[in-house]
This record gives sequence, structure tokens and C-alpha cells, in this order.
Amino acid sequence: MNNQFVTPILTYSEPAPVVSDLWLDELADGLTEHGWMSQNVSSRLGAQLLAGLHSEVQILDRTEALRKAGVGRGSDLLRDRSVRRDKIAWLQGVTPVQADLFAFFESVRVGLNQRLFLGLKRFEAHYATYHEGDFYRRHVDSFQGRASRVVSLVLYLNEGWEQADGGVLQIYNRENNDEVCGTVLPRDGHMALFMSEEVPHEVLPANRTRYSIACWFRCDEVPLPL
Repeated sequence: MNNQFVTPILTYSEPAPVVSDLWLDELADGLTEHGWMSQNVSSRLGAQLLAGLHSEVQILDRTEALRKAGVGRGSDLLRDRSVRRDKIAWLQGVTPVQADLFAFFESVRVGLNQRLFLGLKRFEAHYATYHEGDFYRRHVDSFQGRASRVVSLVLYLNEGWEQADGGVLQIYNRENNDEVCGTVLPRDGHMALFMSEEVPHEVLPANRTRYSIACWFRCDEVPLPL
């Protein structure tokens, strides 16, 4: 995976994230029963790791090292601001905080494979920044003819986020795309997990700067061009 962004290296030292069999059972059960779930994973990731990730994306944002996100990949990539207005920077796991986060993602990948036999071979992740007024219209996390994203995970990095700040992740019923079945406030340390091809979702307009990390667990082996 190529990354054109220079990621800041920050001082960081904290025990690795906590991933237990019981917790992985909960994730598998949630995906099986509803197709999605949300949890507060602050205690599993640790305050220093969350703070380090927040600092990285904030530095990238302030130094204008993020690029406008699009819909699709490679030659099919479209940057339609009527659909989405966030900016992104891909992670490579090269900094200490990213390395610990990638270890966490790998534990989730292996755990879901063991329980749900999803054939997840790898994952990819990027930082996302939504400035005031930014949004992402209703969509599913798969591309036409390239349905290789199987499970999506979103981790939020926003301290003191309130309902009035907007930027809510809105989840639609996978069996009725017109029915909202849940919402997730993008508070620091909260996580949303859902089936990429089945669950429509959208990000409502943010009223202040909103940071997150999006991760996709994939069933293909070779990264597609970004």
C-alpha cells in the first residue's frame, strides 16, 4: 500500500491493547445477529494510544497532509463533494501508535475468522477528518464488481463530543434500507463494527472538526491501487 503522506512520529509507551476471547465472542455475536454493533473500547486501547492517534491525525490535518476523499478506486475514483466531504490519510503501521493499533486490528481479524469463517486475509485503514459542515451520504462499503471488503470498523478520536456537535454515524437496517436502526455518537474511544456489503450507513454533517479511523477487513490478498 502506497502512502504519500508523511506521518508524524510521536513519543509513546503503553501496554498493548487488550483483546480477550470473550470480547471477540461478543463481536461475532453482534455481527451475526444484527450485522452491526457499537462499543466503547477506551479501556481496551488505553488512554495513551487514543491520545497518540488523535495527535497524529490532528497534526496531519493542521499541516494539510490529508487529501480529499473519493468514491471508488483507481481509474474509477470520483471526488464528488455532493456525496462525501471528508479528507483522509492512509495508515501504514509505521509509528508506535499505529503499530499497536494494527496489532489490535490483526487480533480482530483473526478472532472473527475463527468464529465466523469470513476468510479475512488482510485489513487497510485510514485517518478521516470531517470539518464543520462535512458529511458522507448513505452508502455501503463495497465497490461495484469488487466486493472484497467484508467487515468495517470505525474508531472515533473526539474528546468531549456532544449530540449538538453533529457528525453522527447513522446505521440503516440491512433488511430495510429506509429504516434507521441505530446511531453512533463519534466520542473518543467508541467503535462501530458492521458488515461492509450489507449495512448502509451515513455520516451526518459535523458541527465541529471530527476525527476517526476507518478500517476494512478484506478477503482479497493483493492491495488494489489507491
